Amino acid sequence: MAIKLIVGLGNPEPRYDRTRHNIGFTLVDKLAKDWGMSWQEQKKFKGSLAEGGRAVKLLKPLTYMNNSGQAIRAVVDWYKLTAEAVLVVYDDMDLPLGKIRLRQSGSSGGHNGIKSTIAHLGTEHFPRLRIGIGKSRPDKDTVSHVLGCFTPEEAPLLQAVLQLASDAVVTAVDYDIPKSMNLYNNKNAVVL
Repeated sequence: MAIKLIVGLGNPEPRYDRTRHNIGFTLVDKLAKDWGMSWQEQKKFKGSLAEGGRAVKLLKPLTYMNNSGQAIRAVVDWYKLTAEAVLVVYDDMDLPLGKIRLRQSGSSGGHNGIKSTIAHLGTEHFPRLRIGIGKSRPDKDTVSHVLGCFTPEEAPLLQAVLQLASDAVVTAVDYDIPKSMNLYNNKNAVVL
């Protein structure tokens, strides 16, 4: 099944910019820039949509993370897409920074944005790309970690993992999810 929509999960307010929880937004912003696409807020979709340049659309839900499925469902219905044509990108604390994991389907793994997506699409059968943000330190609570910004020391690895994730998405779009999984699921981002 060809990918027609790539959704980056995140929260819309400026205070969430560059936070770990918004890495999905960060990746689709990179894709939009790389592909020469511009964002347009679409009230009917409850999100910002980027089109042009490629036969795929990009979406940033503006519903906040826990209600991401509302925006995804609106775009899926409008463009008559199947769930299998939607690739959702989001943060994962169980993966270290520098790792990604692409899957064709699966459970929410406790991620509220994915729970909402599953509820609104009515299925777990849609591809997803998890980008590792690492676990919180013992002296820092989980919420502060997830909603915190990456440190200056992490910046080079963050840029490297965003490039790795971008390469995985391009392969998934140009070929398919299994090929991208085979090429990228065991790779580590490398700082040059």
